[in-house]
Amino acid sequence: MNKTEVRQLSLVKGSHRYLFRYRPGSEADVIGALATLASNAQTDFDWFDAAVLSYQMGRRIETELDELRA
Repeated sequence: MNKTEVRQLSLVKGSHRYLFRYRPGSEADVIGALATLASNAQTDFDWFDAAVLSYQMGRRIETELDELRA
């Protein structure tokens, strides 16, 4: 992992495409952004969508930890 690395989460839902780019270490900020978006009734992005993207981010972290342990 380097300081300039940018990670990405994306979700296509109907005609909307949600794209979240973030740097390693800012995962908590991404979770906050997902929660803010999910709580906004004026978007099609819901809590299930937030959970799916959070899960994807968690799986990536888990994979990286497994690689470090190997």
